[in-house]
Amino acid sequence: MSKLVTLLNGPNLNLLGLRQPEIYGHETLADVAAKTADLAEELGLRLKALQSNHEGQLVDWIQEARGTSAGIIINGGALTHTSIAVLDALHAFDGPVIEVHISNIHKREPFRHHSYVSQRADGVIVGCGTDGYLLALRRIASLLKA
Repeated sequence: MSKLVTLLNGPNLNLLGLRQPEIYGHETLADVAAKTADLAEELGLRLKALQSNHEGQLVDWIQEARGTSAGIIINGGALTHTSIAVLDALHAFDGPVIEVHISNIHKREPFRHHSYVSQRADGVIVGCGTDGYLLALRRIASLLKA
């Protein structure tokens, strides 16, 4: 059986393609999940894509991933910059974690420059648009082979 990778998206990413397309582009979250799942299959992996606007739900999914997933890709949205709870949950996960941001958070408002998720992430991909998810999956695949 192929290894499962959990893809987590946080608050407002359900509005991808509609919310600030000048920053985030026109692809929807469903588009991102589909192309990432296709690549996962090519890499011999499986993808479980989830999105929530609720911090506790993301924490629950990270905890569930402990028993089911080989790796996590996470775009925590605004929770990236505020959630110690998400960080603590990620610290309890043993596999690789790759953090993704569609925009370059370092060229944006100063409060976006700090990431709690980065304190646990094995890699951080910023400013590559939705292709960042594909890059993250390729990195997870590489780490799982090592």
